[in-house]
Amino acid sequence: MVNWFWKRKPQRRTLTLRSRGDNGGAQRVDFAELAPELNRFLGQAAYLQLGYFETLSRGIRGTAELARKEALSRAAGAALDKHRGIVEVIADQGEDPTEVMLPFRENLDDFRRKTIGERQEETLLAVYLTAGMLDDFYLALASSYGETGERVAEILRQPDAGDEIVSIIQQTIESDSEWRSLLSMRGRRLVGDTLLVCRDALRPGRLDADDKRIEPVYTELMGAHARRMDAMGLAS
Repeated sequence: MVNWFWKRKPQRRTLTLRSRGDNGGAQRVDFAELAPELNRFLGQAAYLQLGYFETLSRGIRGTAELARKEALSRAAGAALDKHRGIVEVIADQGEDPTEVMLPFRENLDDFRRKTIGERQEETLLAVYLTAGMLDDFYLALASSYGETGERVAEILRQPDAGDEIVSIIQQTIESDSEWRSLLSMRGRRLVGDTLLVCRDALRPGRLDADDKRIEPVYTELMGAHARRMDAMGLAS
């Protein structure tokens, strides 16, 4: 008997979301066919890291303080290393990395423009928080792609020098108490746009029918976001 492809039982995929520094107790969420095709996953993940590198590099040029330049150079270098690592994975698949990333350039550049603040400290906060949420999300998605996903997960787990940005934010808050409320508000506003990027990362065409299954993932991401905010002394 013919086993028609549209009647085959879909493969079940499980996403595990884990906040940075948390080695256990992660919530497991079953998605079933919502994880995107491999090139969509790789292209978005690679271009996001390139965008963070570009934003942080501009920050280096935009500050005269040597210590801050050094801190931002380490954070930018970490983002570039992740980008290069994922690009290498794409190339090993026999694909052109530029072609794989290109379909996502416009939307992700628009996301980055929305998160850039009027002041450098606002932009650095946005980089730290959005990169944290999206690295968590893509790290979870990586479990859907076998050995290739394991390679990407290893890349995303590399140190990101986020503590350098946290130190700058904390020094900023200590220098002027008005920064605390401003950055707290900024951090809360970032959540919606970042969750939209997560939604766009999933397989198109099924999302409207599967919002209830996606909701626990959003809850986990927002929980990890709140913990990052609290660790910096900002109200979430």
